[in-house]
Amino acid sequence: MAENAELIRGLMEAFNRRDFDYIRERTGPDSVLTDVGSGETWTGPDEGHRYNTMWADAFPDGKITIDRIIEAGDTVVLEYTGKGTHTGDLVTSRGTIPATGKKVTLHFCDLFEVKDGKVHSQRTYGDSGALMAQLGLTTAQPTAAQ
Repeated sequence: MAENAELIRGLMEAFNRRDFDYIRERTGPDSVLTDVGSGETWTGPDEGHRYNTMWADAFPDGKITIDRIIEAGDTVVLEYTGKGTHTGDLVTSRGTIPATGKKVTLHFCDLFEVKDGKVHSQRTYGDSGALMAQLGLTTAQPTAAQ
């Protein structure tokens, strides 16, 4: 597998180990992580660290499985599945979702741009409606996968 794809694979493995220093060291100083659905952004390694710990604190048993990874030069596309139990509060900029104890399975697709061997940008595409439905906070809607 190519170098940039291996970088991204390593970041996902580090998340599963909760090795956030590893991720921080491989994130560029001016990197931007964007949640495309909300438009919210996190800039730089420290804010990226805050984003990752937000998920890890809410889903302490949470793990990522890589479904597909594609590299095209400095661009890496990653499809992955996150699974975990919501046993911690999910603290977001829009408020805190108290722990529900519910198990969730979420599907994501992220687009990474790599520059000088570090993540320069990450755009994450996730289904917040599926998250809310699985947490029991909204009525589940059928999806293409159902």
